Amino acid sequence: MKLAIVVQRYGTDIGGGAELHARYIAERLATRFEVRVMTTCARDYLTWRNEFSPGLEEINGVAVERYRVSRERDLRDFGVRSQRVFKRRHTIQEELDWLESQGPVSPDLISRLRQSADEFDFVILFSVRYHQAYHGARAAAARAILVPTAEKESAIGLALFQPVFRGVRAIMYNSPEERAAIHAVAGNQHVPSVVVGVGSVVPSRVEPTRAKQKFGLSRPFLVYVGRIDPNKGCAEMFDFFLRYVTRSDRELELILIGTHVMPVPDDPRIRHLGFVSDQDKFDVIGAAAALIMPSYFESLSMVMLEAWALGRPVLANARCDVLAGQCERSRAGLCYGNASEFATALDQLLQDASYATALGDKGREYFVRQYSWPVVERKYVDMFDRLNAQPASQEMEPPLGWFDRRRATAPGADEVLARFPTGPATGISMGVSA
Repeated sequence: MKLAIVVQRYGTDIGGGAELHARYIAERLATRFEVRVMTTCARDYLTWRNEFSPGLEEINGVAVERYRVSRERDLRDFGVRSQRVFKRRHTIQEELDWLESQGPVSPDLISRLRQSADEFDFVILFSVRYHQAYHGARAAAARAILVPTAEKESAIGLALFQPVFRGVRAIMYNSPEERAAIHAVAGNQHVPSVVVGVGSVVPSRVEPTRAKQKFGLSRPFLVYVGRIDPNKGCAEMFDFFLRYVTRSDRELELILIGTHVMPVPDDPRIRHLGFVSDQDKFDVIGAAAALIMPSYFESLSMVMLEAWALGRPVLANARCDVLAGQCERSRAGLCYGNASEFATALDQLLQDASYATALGDKGREYFVRQYSWPVVERKYVDMFDRLNAQPASQEMEPPLGWFDRRRATAPGADEVLARFPTGPATGISMGVSA
């Protein structure tokens, strides 16, 4: 079987959630099938500047085709267009213009997909809000398997994505909450789907003591791993943490791993290690009292799964339905919605070592049961077998004509989002639907 995997950026030095997700899936499926990645020459997701060379290369045993981005992103233009389609009634043409502004726009990549009808059995597309996934899904609809990686944020309320959700061959969701939200917005329950997520390359052995010595971690600490960004809830995390340690007078540090796009507080109890190797990352997580996941919007938190794989408890933002759902299903994490709840949950973790250990043990069991690589791979293989065994029951709706695209009939995406189901998707299966 031949598979194409299409993603906006790709490389071993690109640590973004969806991009790392795509690379892990490509490398694992390449052990069973012939896999080819199609991507752009961009490294930076803000500008889409061409930094890699176009053409064919091999990364970790996987063939990768790169295509140039036709223009860099204008963040001001994108911000103006986002306000227009998120906040007020508008036209589908305005949504298409928003998608062009979002990028990455690579006409050669889309042309390659249109010309590959007989080359690949399936085309796996990441992530729905980006230009190459939307147009790629339309170019290869009969073979398109979408991995939306859709957070519960305004973009998925846009009308232009609804025909894609209804018309692709299958959808691989990251969480029951993501599936519930997309079902609500698109009415696509008929499309074959499964909640699968992604595994992680977790080392068989971690060395917490080595990490403590290397980074001088002599006191108990919490760890945050990811982009240090207000949009990831980091400003609130800093506020809640500093309030907690000031009130409790507890000997506790907050250790940060990852790049920053906001200032890190100048406080000796908060330390930023920057970018570290994977082994260092896992060793630090293994030494932590808990992992903090403060994000408001996630389709799936890989680092939360990694912490659970290492038997560490998690403290997560309750306002993110996906994170709250993961904690509820695993029974391996605590959630907070405000500073008081943050402090109460942290007291529970730090004052009762046996309780924290029990949470970590449940997390490890949950990871093995739902997100270990044999489980993830089996769900992909089962979906391929299912699609090969049955004809498609749906077709991609044709694009609107010139006049229809210019009628102001689409509600603001925020208005659509407000009608979505809220809270953890309890009682919803992690398995196959439709």
